[in-house]
Amino acid sequence: MTDAWNFDGAPPTDEAHSAVTLVEGSTFCIGAPNGDISPGTIQGLFFRDTRILSRWELRIDGRSPDPLVVQHEAPFSASFVCRTPPRAGRADSTLLVIRRRYVGDGMREDLVLENLSHEAAGCTITLLADFDFADLFEVKENRVGGGIGRLSTQIADGLLGDYRWMGHSRGVRVSAEPPPDYSPGLISFQVVVPARGTWEACLQVQAAVNDVLLPGRHACGQPVGVSRPDQLLSAWREQGPVFSEAPAPLLNTLTQSQEDLGVLRIFDHEHPERAAVAAGAPWFMSLFGRDSLLSAWMALPIDTRLAVGTLQTLAHYQGEADNPMTEEQPGRIMHEMRAGMQTSLALGGSNVYYGTADATSLFVMLLDEVWRWGAPAEEVMALLPHADRALAWIAEYGDVDGDGFVEYRRATDRGLVNQGWKDSGDGVNFRSGRLADPPIALCEVQGYTYAAYVARARLAHAEGNGEQAQEWTERAEKLKSAFNQAFWLEDRGYFAIALDGDKRPVDALASNMAHCLWTGIVDDDKAASVAAHLLSPEMFTGWGIRTLASSMGAYNPMSYHNGSVWPHDNAIAVSGLVRYGFIEEGQKVALAILDAAEAFGGRLPELFCGFDRDRFTAPVRYPTSCSPQAWAAATPVHLLRTLLRLEPSLPEGRLTLSPVLPESLLPLRIDHLRMGDGVLSLDLRAEGNSIRQAPDGLIVQLGAGTAPRAAR
Repeated sequence: MTDAWNFDGAPPTDEAHSAVTLVEGSTFCIGAPNGDISPGTIQGLFFRDTRILSRWELRIDGRSPDPLVVQHEAPFSASFVCRTPPRAGRADSTLLVIRRRYVGDGMREDLVLENLSHEAAGCTITLLADFDFADLFEVKENRVGGGIGRLSTQIADGLLGDYRWMGHSRGVRVSAEPPPDYSPGLISFQVVVPARGTWEACLQVQAAVNDVLLPGRHACGQPVGVSRPDQLLSAWREQGPVFSEAPAPLLNTLTQSQEDLGVLRIFDHEHPERAAVAAGAPWFMSLFGRDSLLSAWMALPIDTRLAVGTLQTLAHYQGEADNPMTEEQPGRIMHEMRAGMQTSLALGGSNVYYGTADATSLFVMLLDEVWRWGAPAEEVMALLPHADRALAWIAEYGDVDGDGFVEYRRATDRGLVNQGWKDSGDGVNFRSGRLADPPIALCEVQGYTYAAYVARARLAHAEGNGEQAQEWTERAEKLKSAFNQAFWLEDRGYFAIALDGDKRPVDALASNMAHCLWTGIVDDDKAASVAAHLLSPEMFTGWGIRTLASSMGAYNPMSYHNGSVWPHDNAIAVSGLVRYGFIEEGQKVALAILDAAEAFGGRLPELFCGFDRDRFTAPVRYPTSCSPQAWAAATPVHLLRTLLRLEPSLPEGRLTLSPVLPESLLPLRIDHLRMGDGVLSLDLRAEGNSIRQAPDGLIVQLGAGTAPRAAR
């Protein structure tokens, strides 16, 4: 069996991006524009990483409805507006078909037939339904087989499917009102639709886990507007900041980002008030260490509670034991959580995989950042022991050879070969294209570790523990000095992407070093050269910075990690450039990414191809990119925060602002930006900036900006 964590291929495409995807929590549905789910494709209704519905095809008098339009009411619902093909002897169809679909712990579908004729219409309506209970990764990787569990079906007040394997089970029940006729794999109605009248039915698909049938988020007979998903999304829209008066493309992008981040939240069943952010739809609607932490960081101006909830949830699953199968180690922050039964087998009975080199440092970084953004002190302090356990992991397990750098090598052949954010099997390579041998110390992981030490020093200072603050400050300075010596390629003027198992610098020119600017580990005298390389023609496409320079041996603009453009990677690069004073360079990259967002209709995908801007009229889509995807959705928000140079330190009662927004993004009005218990409102205009409202007792320093530094 191929392991989920170690797949190097690509999922099948979504029928030229015509598929309609609906998402709510751990449930998602992929279907055709007429609402059908066809067997033998990636389509289906998925619940907790298992496809519980692999076929759902509507036939009216034996024929498929023709799609007219799909109307999206919410991320978890849509109306598929169709018509029946014209009947013999008629030029036009007279039967309108509407399928209103709602997903959430299963699915509800309201089926409406509207007769536009002056004659009554007799119809045979059938729904072909089937269940294969395929694991999400089997579907995504196009390797669905016969399964090795026991699959059974029966008819008992509906169509029932049941799949049992190794003491666990998944099930599904399909029922309808009014009562239809049930036969194996088939639901049928014999109806007469009155002239100028309608006929309606409600179909319910309920999931079952270990013989417990779940009620679903949208029960037949209940108003959809009072469902929990609808309430959660409405509350999310109301609590966030309001952007106005800006150029339309920017407003559209920011609005889409807020909406997508709300959709990508997942909630802990044991702590329903606690929200974390999933990595992306449709394939990664689960908690990911690195992705969730970075996305929550970037989304802080939208909602600090999302970051707190992400930290609390990851702390709950922090490593306790030493388990090579899952790569769990004491103090380690997980890489990914999954609910599928086959994934559990691959991990020796667990559903959590820990093979990541960077999430543990990012956890400590984010804890300090949410404290600065005004998270309640008691919540921050409750998480501080988890931060200390994370730092202990860095010392004992992350730096096994004691050289001060955090390295990784997978524990078994089931784990990820590469455990940084470029985690594809070919993601770390030399200038020649040769792959690096483990253990591998990535440059950005050293930057995150440096920032984690700085963060812990600040938190110690906040506790009044000056001795501990000094200790962590000294550790940070020692790591920074060692990093700038070991990773700097003097003859090339940039940082190595990594050190390999023999401590040789992996000399590819890659975007990873931009993360080092973001964390501040780069010496000032090297920053200008780094900035110049990031904006060079080899790296900058006009739509953003490539992951790998076009002059490198492994370069491929259509690859996943070796020449593509990732929005979140660019957002971090902009933060790093601005941090070191390269304002014009940061603005150039930010505008390129926002232009790409406009070209994609306001929603940035996970990644896109790294072709030069002058080659094609629009950025070229990467065929299997997730959309919406968390850190791509958070990218415009983080770009805005960076260009505002918004730096809160609410426990100290101060906030600094020194906007450097390009004039093309002005004017911009921001209202209801939450700062602790208060709100901040800003007017940003070419002729000057002003603060309209600020929290009581908060000292706000509004600067006019500083002169940019030039990259050499």
